[in-house]
Amino acid sequence: MPSMEPRSCPGCGALIRYDGLCWRCREEQSYREYASLTPGEVEERQRALAEEIRRSQSLGAQAEIALRWLLCCHGTAGQQPQQAALESGCFHFPGLYYRAPAEVGEGLADALLRTEKASEASRLMECLAMQGGDRALAVLLELERSPRPWRAELYVDPSVYAQYGGWTFDREGRRQRLVYEDCYPLKKDASGGETPVQIGRPREDRCPHCGGRMVDMLSLDCRDPRLAFLGLEGIVTAACCPSCICYMEAAYSRYSPAGDCQPLPGKLLLPEVENDVTEEEYRELTSHAFTLGPGPVSPFYGAMREDTGTLGGFANWLQDWSYTPCPDCGRPMVYLAQIPWEAVTKGAEGTLFIEVCPHCHIASMQHQQT
Repeated sequence: MPSMEPRSCPGCGALIRYDGLCWRCREEQSYREYASLTPGEVEERQRALAEEIRRSQSLGAQAEIALRWLLCCHGTAGQQPQQAALESGCFHFPGLYYRAPAEVGEGLADALLRTEKASEASRLMECLAMQGGDRALAVLLELERSPRPWRAELYVDPSVYAQYGGWTFDREGRRQRLVYEDCYPLKKDASGGETPVQIGRPREDRCPHCGGRMVDMLSLDCRDPRLAFLGLEGIVTAACCPSCICYMEAAYSRYSPAGDCQPLPGKLLLPEVENDVTEEEYRELTSHAFTLGPGPVSPFYGAMREDTGTLGGFANWLQDWSYTPCPDCGRPMVYLAQIPWEAVTKGAEGTLFIEVCPHCHIASMQHQQT
């Protein structure tokens, strides 16, 4: 039985009440282990994962851990585990099917069209969304136009299930991308060098709801060559009230490529709120310097790690995935970045998710926490 006496983590010095590394250092240790695998070693891990799936006809706890790190570090589970999971009827970890071959997509589509159970249809739609091929689009569009009986037991349409895989479609079947394939970690930087990313920049204007000071939560200079993958013009800025964002479904701001940003009127979920961000917390929130990591990482880097700030890739939604509609054009906005509140304010909980409509020059921000 582990001791309850406080002790220091041998990796970072954080106080813990058990022997060994804290959870953050264990995460970093596992990440480095998988990230350092050679292509041959990755293939061997994938082969072992496929054998385990076929042997147990399921995806057990250890297999899920291996799958998580393969996605986080290398961006794919590999074709062998994907085929083994399809044959074994393993559909509860949709990321496994990310960019699976067309024949696996056909198998998922056939299983979806055969099922009569809403719960199985829900899982299969998420898996098919992650596979993301032309067959996935065709089948989900068919089910949107001609719903099966099980649709009455689900909350949303197939086009929303497609969002799980980072895309969606309209009634004419036109595909819309909702995530960027490239991904960069957001790292704290004390060097004082030039950086294309600013997080927590102070503003002079006040929130119309609580009177607290507004903050530019994210500002990106998209003229930096590393951000060319975003396809965005000039400077993109997202501003909100750090106090009221917790009480809103989403906050919106309109940005100008020249660098200006104007918060848009938003609706609170409560009739009245008070500013609960102290001056000390505001100073802390606006005092950190961030930069991009040294190079792009897997699109699942941020989705598979807790408390990790990222630009691009998939989000680590703490509740359901949520692509907010643009208040101007109505289209789902494109996921841009996630900022864990603890990275900018000590003891804060949850994550700020930022999306963008490149057509209307509008950014959205939403808070989630478990």
